Amino acid sequence: MNKWGVVLRLTGVGFYVGGSIVLGVFVGLWLDSKWNTTPLLVIIGLLLGLVVAFYGVWRMLLPFIGKKGDKESN
Repeated sequence: MNKWGVVLRLTGVGFYVGGSIVLGVFVGLWLDSKWNTTPLLVIIGLLLGLVVAFYGVWRMLLPFIGKKGDKESN
C-alpha cells in the first residue's frame, strides 16, 4: 500500500472513532430526554460507542498488524 493509502486509512480510522463515540453519546442524550433517565443512558451510550470504536479500530488495523508480524517471522 502506498503512502497516501495509509494516510487515508488512518484518517478514516480517526473519523470512525469520533463518529462512534459521538453517535453513542447523542443517542444516549436523546433517549435520556425521552425517558427522563439522565445521565444513565448517556453513560451507556458512551461506553457502547467506545466498545464499537475499539472493535472497529482493531478490525481496520488488523491488516497492518498482520503484515508487521509476517515480516518479523521471516
